[in-house]
Amino acid sequence: MTFMTLQKAMPGPSAPAFRFSALLAGVLALSGMGAPALAQQAQPQAQPSVQPPPSIRPTPSQLELSKLLWSTIAAVDHANVSGNYSVLRDISAQNFQINFNPARLTEIFSGLRQLNIDLSTALLVPPTYYEAPQMVSNDVFRVRGVFQLRPIAIGFDVYYQWEQGRWKLFGIDLQPQQMTEAQPTP
Repeated sequence: MTFMTLQKAMPGPSAPAFRFSALLAGVLALSGMGAPALAQQAQPQAQPSVQPPPSIRPTPSQLELSKLLWSTIAAVDHANVSGNYSVLRDISAQNFQINFNPARLTEIFSGLRQLNIDLSTALLVPPTYYEAPQMVSNDVFRVRGVFQLRPIAIGFDVYYQWEQGRWKLFGIDLQPQQMTEAQPTP
């Protein structure tokens, strides 16, 4: 199945509230990739966090990248099942924590919960990537793709930030996608 086929199967702008790309753009803007975060401006001057230079940051291998994605999906699934988004928030990057409290995450993922999508099935298949992971800044990378499940696949657009010696969730967009069977051409 090609990306174009998947794209046609994706819900449009009227999809439920589980899609929050605009919020992600806000997180990116607030995180320093656009304007500095207001919460950071209001804080007294603190010692800057010491981040290793980009060359020292490990680039995730294929297996490590899959493990990051599976871990993220599992955290969202557990949060959806329990209704408690505190752990998902707590294991994420600091800017994610600043911008999304558990109540806001509950609201954001309400569409997935209402559709009763079992995200844990994504743990049984390898992710299919639309493109190679891309560095969007010196400490944030983006990965996009799909977990090809039937009848509903899980599309993902996830950002990870290097923080405290490991990659942490920085932004996420999960979207159910109806998989269509390829029809033979006449």
